[in-house]
Amino acid sequence: MEDISTTRHCFHSRWTRKLSSIATLLLLSSTLTTATDLSRKKPIILESSGGFEIGGKTITDPTNSSKTLSCDHGYIEYFTPWTPRSTSLVMWHSSSTQVWQNRWDGGPGFKDIFLRADYPVYLWDGPRVGRANWACENVTYTVAYRDEENFSAWNFGPRYGEWWNDTQGPGPKAGGIKGEAWKQATANRYDEFDTRANVDLHGSAAAVAADSGRLGDQIVYLTNSAGGLRAQVTVAKSQKSNIAGIVTYESIGYVYPDNVNVTDGKGGFGPFVVPLEDFKKLAKVKAIQFVWGDHRLNSSSYVQDSYKVAALINKYGGNAQVLVLGNDTVTKGNSHIPFADMNNGEVAGLLEDFLEKNGLDGYVGDRT
Repeated sequence: MEDISTTRHCFHSRWTRKLSSIATLLLLSSTLTTATDLSRKKPIILESSGGFEIGGKTITDPTNSSKTLSCDHGYIEYFTPWTPRSTSLVMWHSSSTQVWQNRWDGGPGFKDIFLRADYPVYLWDGPRVGRANWACENVTYTVAYRDEENFSAWNFGPRYGEWWNDTQGPGPKAGGIKGEAWKQATANRYDEFDTRANVDLHGSAAAVAADSGRLGDQIVYLTNSAGGLRAQVTVAKSQKSNIAGIVTYESIGYVYPDNVNVTDGKGGFGPFVVPLEDFKKLAKVKAIQFVWGDHRLNSSSYVQDSYKVAALINKYGGNAQVLVLGNDTVTKGNSHIPFADMNNGEVAGLLEDFLEKNGLDGYVGDRT
């Protein structure tokens, strides 16, 4: 029979060597902590990973009181680095979590880029989509033939198959329309349920998640398209101060206070009018950035909304700005989903600048 002390010694020795190896990796990669240095792959070393449901409710079968259904919750998949920063990046899609996981051609997405930079990453599926698709009411899915429509909606070019000359989307350099990157782009989708009721439902569930503390006490939402409106609604609904920032890429929909001359929208893309005191919560967030690709026309109503809402947030003491890629930066050719574009390393660098500028790049233990 093996001696217990020997067994413990062997386990201790193996664990010591493991820690030593990890320490060596961390030392060797200490100069690789910037997200933009994609050519030198810092190992991703996790302290933990997993997932959980949050929010929602439990309903009772009206025909049988002994039967219930847990539904309308959100789902979080999380990744915690070995040496985490204090800011949690909650990546909120408007298509599927896949857009945060990989570049169009399968290269590293924002998830891995920022895990390498030691940021805890949380992938969020809102109620009734993705891995949180148990609904508390009947849902009807209607087939809609949208692949060609998505080409121009995602701003890969003026019309289907005609790419912008400088496109960073899944264009000719990634195989074009006949390539695997385009196939992945069109297939990696959930039904979005773009209704006003769904925006409210998502905002409520996300506010519960934010207030719970399970996502950390310094959250920055990274959102895209209709997710931008949902994140704004979440801030307005939240009851605590755990939300530190929003960076929304091409936000379609905005929150307005009820003291301005804006009519509350009926659909899923806003405007979403809230009480002034709830709107002021956006001004208490450390920083908000509305980001647009350089092929999005400045005359677009949503672009104009971003300038108006940023000005209103700043009027109440906030810190909001509009950033136009290609105009305000040297980054050009970006689509509606720039964090998945072929130059997403450059886009990640701009996000790093935002986090550093606003004091959101510190490590756990740095704050006093």
